[in-house]
Amino acid sequence: MSSDGRGAATHLGVPAHGTVEVPWRQLHRGGTAEDRKLRAVVTSIPPEIAGLDLWVPAALAAECDEAIRAMAALDATRGDHLRPLATLLLRAESVASSKIEHEEASIEDYARALHGSRANASATSMVAAGGAVDHLLEGPIDVDGLTRAHGLLMAADPAEAAYAGRWRDMQNWIGGSNHSPRGALYVPPPATTVSRLMDDLVDFANRTDVPVVIQAAVAHAQFESIHPFTDGNGRIGRALAAAVVRRRGVARHVVIPTASALVAQRERYFAALDAYRAGDAGPVVLAFARSARIAAEEAHATADLLAALPDGWREQAGRPKAGTAAARLIEDLVAEPIFTTDEVERRLGVPVASAYRAVERLASAGIVRPLTDRKRNQVWGAADVLDELDDLGVRIGVRARRDLA
Repeated sequence: MSSDGRGAATHLGVPAHGTVEVPWRQLHRGGTAEDRKLRAVVTSIPPEIAGLDLWVPAALAAECDEAIRAMAALDATRGDHLRPLATLLLRAESVASSKIEHEEASIEDYARALHGSRANASATSMVAAGGAVDHLLEGPIDVDGLTRAHGLLMAADPAEAAYAGRWRDMQNWIGGSNHSPRGALYVPPPATTVSRLMDDLVDFANRTDVPVVIQAAVAHAQFESIHPFTDGNGRIGRALAAAVVRRRGVARHVVIPTASALVAQRERYFAALDAYRAGDAGPVVLAFARSARIAAEEAHATADLLAALPDGWREQAGRPKAGTAAARLIEDLVAEPIFTTDEVERRLGVPVASAYRAVERLASAGIVRPLTDRKRNQVWGAADVLDELDDLGVRIGVRARRDLA
């Protein structure tokens, strides 16, 4: 039985996964003799969950209610600052979700990748993750949306582009040998079952009678168990959880960066997925509920900072006259913190000389900083916004390690 750490029961019973042994043969020679001699593998078989009847204990329901209140409060009370906050939180979620998969890049690497730099493959992957999340949030939760999101995520990956946007047609596994499922930590179901299981999962994700946090967490855990793609399953699975929250109307405007909390407790998160497969969804629901609450509460502080930034920037820049390119750039900077001078020219509709003078004025005041070594078409970033993006993830991680331990 799972526990919330204070002794209250949070066990949430679900059907345990079954197993089936299937034939195995290497398609590409490699690894040890044991890899090459392997002829069968025991795969996990997730149960169908479209009609799952859940009895939710009071302690777990209370945790979920706290998370919903925090998410809804963030979504409802930020007024004019929701658009830039939404942009910032989407970026924070894509960065943190990629880090769970051991994709590491600095915020500035990520910012450069947003403007086409491919110097850091991990940063490029983070940008693709953001596009995948955004796609899932904007459309219905269905097979087409999931496969299209995966296509966006993996299209630029030279090793995976051929499989981008389609269910796997081969056996995959997690952990163990790189050349066979020998010693794997988890072996998903055979490829022949993926389409049926994903249709069932989509039906579950579109129900309206399951508490939203539980629905998001269980949908994510089921997705991870099916592992329907050759790669990118974790990032699409966490995007699916965000899409469930959006569809149910809890967070209509912002993405709650739960992955920033999950990455701080990576091993506990993976253990929660194992518990789900063994028949207890309590740990994964609890992880999502607490992660969402922490992330939403910390994002409130970020929203307050964003609201105050333009006044401070105007002071730093010597109070540029209203209507000038510098003044208008300051107003635009929270929503568009990463830009080139050419983009300023187009966005503000000002002459190129005016755009350059505005950027130079803000750079001299320390409001923006260069992100590349280019002489031409320099990429600039709003220093305070980029630093806050980094700090938000740090604050969420600190609280997660303290509160989820």
